[in-house]
Parts: sequence; C-alpha cells; structure tokens
Amino acid sequence: MLKEFKAFAMRGNVVDMAVGIIIGAAFGKIVESLVKDLIMPPIGLLLGKVDFANLFVVLREGATAGPYVSVDAAQKAGAVTFNYGVFLNTCISFIIVAFAVFLLIRAVNRLKAQEAAAPAAPPPTPEDVLLLREIRDSLKK
Repeated sequence: MLKEFKAFAMRGNVVDMAVGIIIGAAFGKIVESLVKDLIMPPIGLLLGKVDFANLFVVLREGATAGPYVSVDAAQKAGAVTFNYGVFLNTCISFIIVAFAVFLLIRAVNRLKAQEAAAPAAPPPTPEDVLLLREIRDSLKK
C-alpha cells in the first residue's frame, strides 16, 4: 500500500497540482493585499473617508457599551458584529482572482486551438519506399 501511495504521489499530475496550490495561495495573498491596500483606500476616500474593513453593524452590545470605533474594538468589548465591510473586501478579492483565472484559461485554450489548427508536416518518405518507386518507374519505361 505504501508503494501505491508513493507511485500516486509522485505522478506528474499530483506534483503539478501541489505546485499550483502553493502558487495559488501566494497569488491569493497578493490579491488580498492589492484589494486591501491599493484598491479599497481610494474608493473609501471617494465615498467619504470610509475604511471598508471597519464597516459593521452591532448585533448585540458587548460588556462595554458602544459606539465602537472599529470591528476590533467591538470584538474586544465582546460585541457581536455583522462585518459587511470585510465581506465586501473578500468579494472584490474573489472577483479579481476569478478574472485572473479566466484570463489564464482563455490563454491556454487559445494555445490549444493554435496547436490543433496547425497541421503537422507529413513525415519524410522512407528511403526504401523511394527506392521502390524508382524501380517501379524504371520498369514502366
């Protein structure tokens, strides 16, 4: 059973999948930073200096009564919050990742279509066939 597992784990597809997962996780962190640090601050500034990460609704007050300045302050006080700003950031991150994957799949499909459209050159005729043709032609004369 151990040999079967080793053979499975070392197949090309599994190794490729592992590399893809690792790169995907790193790409996810890059996109998260892009959304949190570069995209959302200007949008928040345009909407009246709103920090999307701190958009929340208090569902139940905590030990210390509100108003709370941030989600972190509300959660430290023991309040139950509905954090729709964090959810909005996550949705935007998902849309960016989904669009990047779409572009990648589209490029791969175009490459496959080009390979399929380009006919392969016919293989060269073997020498014995050429010799037989010469003999045939000389016999016809």
